[in-house]
Amino acid sequence: MSVYNPLHSDFAFTIGIEEEYQVIDPETRELRSYITQILDDGQMILREQIKPEMHQSIVEVGTKPCRTISEARAEVVRLRGAIAGLSARHGLKIAAAGTHPFSSWMQQEITPFERYKGVIDEMQDAARQLLIFGMHCHVGMPNQEIAIELMNVARYILPHLLALSSSSPFWMGRNTGFRSYRSVIFSGFPRTGIPPSFSSAGEFERYINLLIQTGCIDNGKKIWWDMRPHPFFNTLEFRVCDIATRVEECLALAATMQAFLVKFYKMFEQNTTFRVYRRALISENKWRAQRYGMESKLIDFGKHAEVETKALVHEMVELVDDVVDELGSRKEVEYLLHIVEHGSSAQRQLRVYEETGSLQAVVDNLIAETIEGVEVIVPHTRSVG
Repeated sequence: MSVYNPLHSDFAFTIGIEEEYQVIDPETRELRSYITQILDDGQMILREQIKPEMHQSIVEVGTKPCRTISEARAEVVRLRGAIAGLSARHGLKIAAAGTHPFSSWMQQEITPFERYKGVIDEMQDAARQLLIFGMHCHVGMPNQEIAIELMNVARYILPHLLALSSSSPFWMGRNTGFRSYRSVIFSGFPRTGIPPSFSSAGEFERYINLLIQTGCIDNGKKIWWDMRPHPFFNTLEFRVCDIATRVEECLALAATMQAFLVKFYKMFEQNTTFRVYRRALISENKWRAQRYGMESKLIDFGKHAEVETKALVHEMVELVDDVVDELGSRKEVEYLLHIVEHGSSAQRQLRVYEETGSLQAVVDNLIAETIEGVEVIVPHTRSVG
């Protein structure tokens, strides 16, 4: 049994998924600032797996570390069902999309926690308008040195993952022309975007320490790149994705992240590698991904040519073919081809709007897709007062 097998005792590449959901009033379809009330019940049921975010209309959940994608599936389905149930108990719904189609950030309440007050004080309107919803995936690492080596090469696929996850074409009632407008909003924060490459874990640590020493940040969590070595967990954290609307999309993305890191690690052990591309080049692809999503053409830097993103996704699936069976994630990784054929969440939202002319209809469709295949159980922990 090899170390690439999740059942092996030395298997390091665990999966942890964090999702940020929209809290929706089902009558107006607007965002509802209600997280503090949901938290009261939610922490009794989900404990540390439910967290508030800066805006009270956002609720975040996180899975436990999972060895396999099937374990992650059970966690994601359970957590979506629990949050949908907690929201239903208060007459509310949840939706998974990178932005709300028409609610305004100016109407949202800030969660009254000291850490959010500090962010608002420093970032001002750049923070207040951060009404965006992402999916973060942690993949466990053997050690920090390997984490840096894997980040250097895995940065290349960040634009591909963004195109696949794109779910934020609307902003404050407007069709933005982007497939991931969430990425545009988040770029107003410092230390975001494609990470630079580092020669070693030591170089990365010196960079973090310099920023802390000079008062730029107080800890490594203020590094908000699209991918980062987590400052407190022994993981590589993918942060590039819009939240996936459907459970199957979420699992496909997470399985792909795990499979690529295992594939690259396997290549290192066989004394082969994947080329490390410059940040500036990868950023060109990210721009195309956030603007055009799955309809984009990304640059193949080896060929010096534009290639249809859909074709590149087929290449991605082929590249990890030799690791997905051992990981038990072939079905989930190959779901990427379903996204290629049927479109991303952003494309589906735009189709609904084109057919109905109604952003409320877009929200209704998002609510329905968010709980596809999910059992919603409304808890009865105590009476609502």
